Amino acid sequence: MAFEIRRVDYFYAAVPDEPGTACELLSQLAELGVNLLAFHAIPVGPMRTQLAIFPEDELTMQKVARDAGIPLDGPHGAILVQGDDELGALARLHRRLEEANVNVYASIGVADGRGGFGYVLHVRPEESERALGALEVAAHPA
Repeated sequence: MAFEIRRVDYFYAAVPDEPGTACELLSQLAELGVNLLAFHAIPVGPMRTQLAIFPEDELTMQKVARDAGIPLDGPHGAILVQGDDELGALARLHRRLEEANVNVYASIGVADGRGGFGYVLHVRPEESERALGALEVAAHPA
């Protein structure tokens, strides 16, 4: 099982919970040349949605957002795991984190339908290095 594991930065944008709001922001970012590694949206109130935007290049994202007047909260750190989709892959990753006494307080993942998957893990900043160490061991078993 092969994994690519890296620390990534992401930004939040709180937007009205209305049709087309995410489309408008995503289209604007694409037009301005911001390539995304991941994206997700969650409700944060009866009429608000929080968009989590994971750019490939944090500095480009910050410049584009500033120049376009897009209000963002961040950067914040997360861990991106990309790898071969195998039965039990996520369980093995979480076992390594448990053994390192790292708590995953949020995560989201998807299989790509072609034999791979992507998985974003959120851990406390003070546990980030320990988590990366534990996952590197999982990524390169002896």
